[in-house]
This record gives sequence, C-alpha cells and structure tokens, in this order.
Amino acid sequence: MSLDVVTFGCRLNIAESEVIRREAGAAGVGNAVVVNTCNVTAEAVRQARQTIRRIKREQPDTRIVVTGCAAQSAPGQVAEMTEVDRVLGNEEKLDARAWASDERVAVGDIMAATRPHMHAVDHIEGHTRAFVQVQNGCDHRCTFCIIPFGRGNSRSLPMDETVAQMQRLVANGYREIVLTGVDITSYGADLPDAPRLGALVKRILRDVPDLARLRLSSLDSVEVDDDLLDAFAGEARLMPHLHLSLQAGDDLILKRMKRRHSSGDAIAFCDHMRRLRPDVVFGADIIAGFPTETEAMFQRSLDLVDDCGLTQLHVFPFSPRPGTPAARMPQLDRAVVKERAQRLRAKGEAALGRHLDAQVGRAFKVLTERGGIGRTEQFTPVRLDATVPHGLMLDVDIAGHDGRQLLVF
Repeated sequence: MSLDVVTFGCRLNIAESEVIRREAGAAGVGNAVVVNTCNVTAEAVRQARQTIRRIKREQPDTRIVVTGCAAQSAPGQVAEMTEVDRVLGNEEKLDARAWASDERVAVGDIMAATRPHMHAVDHIEGHTRAFVQVQNGCDHRCTFCIIPFGRGNSRSLPMDETVAQMQRLVANGYREIVLTGVDITSYGADLPDAPRLGALVKRILRDVPDLARLRLSSLDSVEVDDDLLDAFAGEARLMPHLHLSLQAGDDLILKRMKRRHSSGDAIAFCDHMRRLRPDVVFGADIIAGFPTETEAMFQRSLDLVDDCGLTQLHVFPFSPRPGTPAARMPQLDRAVVKERAQRLRAKGEAALGRHLDAQVGRAFKVLTERGGIGRTEQFTPVRLDATVPHGLMLDVDIAGHDGRQLLVF
C-alpha cells in the first residue's frame, strides 16, 4: 500500500514531511497521498488546492490527507473540499496518535503549543543536504503575515537534541546541513538560560567536527547576535550565504509592515557582514505592492537591491491574507502589484547576472546534487555532467554562465 507526501513551501515543511512519512507509515496508513501545504500567499494555497484536485482525478481511489499551514489556518475550508478525506493540523501531523485515529478533522489550537514537536529525522528524501528544524513558530506580528496563525508562538529545540540529530545525519553521509525554522534568529528565548543562535552554531561546529558545511535558512538581521557574527568571521564551515527577511526598502512601508528594522539598518548589516566575511552573498525576501506603496516607495525597494548588494531575490507580489492587518489597509490595483513584482524580479535577474559574471575564472568546491547540479559555498548553482553522482565535494573551475547558473570547463 503506497504512501506519498507532496510538500509545498519552506524547508521546515520539507523536514516535517520526513516525519509524516515515518509516523503515517508506522500507523499503517496506505493507499494515500498526504499534501503538506503552505499558506504564505494566496497563490500557495491555490496551487495546493489545484494539486489536491489533480491527484483525485488521476487517482480516484486514493485517500487524500491535507495538513500544513493552510490546513491549520483554515481547516473548515479544506474540509469542504470533496476530494479531501482527512485534515490534520501542524501539531497533529507529527503525532503518531493522530495518524492512528480516524477523526476526519483533527486541528488543535496551535497557539497553545508551548514545546517543540520536532522529531529527529535520519534522511531527507530526494535531497542532498539535510534540514534540521531547530525552531518553530513566531512571536512577531508583521501586519502582512499569516504564518504565526499556522505555526504558533516561537519554541526552540534544545542544543543537546540538535547536536545529536546532526551527528546522526553526518553519520548517515550528509555533507551539508541547513538549520531551519520559522524565525531561527529568535532561537533559544524559550529555553533555560536563553541561548542564542550564535551559541548553537558554535556548539554544532565544535561537537560535529565531521560536518563539512553548515548553512542557515532565512534570518532576521535585527536579531543576529554577536556570537553568530563571530562565527561567520572565523568559521569556514559556516557557509557565506545569508538569506535575509528584508521585505521592503522604504522606511514608512517597513513601519506599516510592523518590521523592526529600517532600510539603513539593512544596508549597515550587509556592509558589516562583508567586512567580516568578504566572500558572503545575500539573498532576500521582498514584497512588491504592499498597501499604500507609492511609486517612489517602490523605487526604494529597487534601490535596496543595489544598496545591500543582493544577488538572489525571492519576490512576493503582495497577497492580502484574511485576518491580517494589512488585508484591511487600502489595497493597490492588482495590475500595479504584478507589474512591480515583474520589475523587481528583473532587477534581481540583473543582480544575479552581475554575481555570475564575477565568478567566471574562479575555482570553487561544489556539493553535487541530483540532476547534474552542484552548489558553491555561496549556494550559487553550477551545471555539471548529469552522470555525476550526488553528495560529492568536487573542485571545479568556472568557464562561464548561462544567466542562471555557472558553467565549468
């Protein structure tokens, strides 16, 4: 009896899908597809619903279980879909007891969760690098963001458990591990003695000496602590690639988003990081078309790409999420939102092109992935021969690029 898991969204969901496979399989769930959803944007929800309908058309006798953030935030809407057999919340999807139950809708109060429900995994199916969930939830309330209502408040995995899980993954052959969570720079506030993310990173690098590469998922620069800065400056195994939650370049828009940094803070952080680690590169999340955003305000987001020296953009056309303050603000015309997102993506493509230009003629050590792709320390993709096995560390010389990935001699 087959059990498939379809995963949408973030690396956190990818890690949790491995737990779903294990717990659902142990409970004897079969002839089923679990759809682990995201609801960060309306488009993410639309894609999940579209996938659910497609699965039912193609596999009419297969049971469909829907979980993840869309299920947690709007269980009633998911349960109304005739294609859906069960709905599980974000806590329940990791609980063996929920998989053994026949309750059609099992979605608890995520805000009542006070301890991490983070199961150790021994591998990540289909991925060369492993993801370790060190934190879940978020205590901040950005006006555009629905994520806390799907993930609850911030809670952290103790350092001993984190290190033990990473040691197992390295023993299983993983060369690179990514620390992931909803807001990992808030790590530790709920733990005894309130350790910070930097202390965790230093502990990992000390106690997991065979780990070749440690990488971090999205950071909130205003929360980065001194130990983390020190680790970036002195630890070569900590990868020089930071993805930042910047969201906008205009200070008034940042205030209306209820962000805790200014554009000047973001620029100063990137400048400081380059002084500590000259080979660092930055990606960023930026929202186009936030309510009340004027053309001049949007131009400051475009300027931020150059001012921070960003190389990889994750562009979100603003999507009003029901129940958030931003959804009640004066909205821009959708055509304007889409046009600004297109311009921001074009700006990002140009920035990526300049970054790729600068890598030509250099030598890198890449971690090979499936499908003939490798990644440099800066997470820049490198096209390799499709027959190269995944999971190797290779020394390559860069001959050129195709606008999206580097090419070797």
